[in-house]
Amino acid sequence: MNRAYSPADTLIEHADRVLRTLTGHAKTTGRANPADNAADSELCDDESKLSAQLMRVNHAGEVAAQALYQGQSLTAKNKSVQEELTQAAEEENDHLAWCKKRVNELGQQTSIFDPLWYAGSLAIGATAGLAGDKWSLGFLAETEKQVVKHIDSHLDKLPDNDHKTRAILQQMHIDENQHAASAIEQGGVELPAPIKHGMSLVSKIMTKASYWV
Repeated sequence: MNRAYSPADTLIEHADRVLRTLTGHAKTTGRANPADNAADSELCDDESKLSAQLMRVNHAGEVAAQALYQGQSLTAKNKSVQEELTQAAEEENDHLAWCKKRVNELGQQTSIFDPLWYAGSLAIGATAGLAGDKWSLGFLAETEKQVVKHIDSHLDKLPDNDHKTRAILQQMHIDENQHAASAIEQGGVELPAPIKHGMSLVSKIMTKASYWV
């Protein structure tokens, strides 16, 4: 028998998601970390620093993605759209955990701006959801497409011998492409160029800040 959740239940659930994301205890699907089966290699200080900086950016992006999906699910009207967002969010939690672990392994910490990225993305996601499910799904698809471009650039910049970080990014690349395709199949529409440009601008600000701190 399915339980009927009250507004208080829903509020607690979403508050729990916020705390888990920002404290590094997000619920994952339980998939194995791709880095676990990758060859280990010795990185020099500069290589280790570069890999950590790139992965800190990716971790910040996953924090923002969680907030976007949460905001969209709060305002989505269609049950199937809510389920699509929930599924994507669970897989993004895998990415969140993998990125955090790798940043820490490389001797650095995740971005101090993560709470800011979360708050801003939550508001953006809720606004996208209010615009309607087809626009919400379109926003999801465009977000994933831009993430894939970032991952492509990071794979190019990554030290050749950092096989563990590369394995994580390659799996993330596969997942993000699947999320984008699924959102379009569910009815997501192409976003207007000004919105895409705005999303890209916000992403650049987040990327530059998270790269350093």
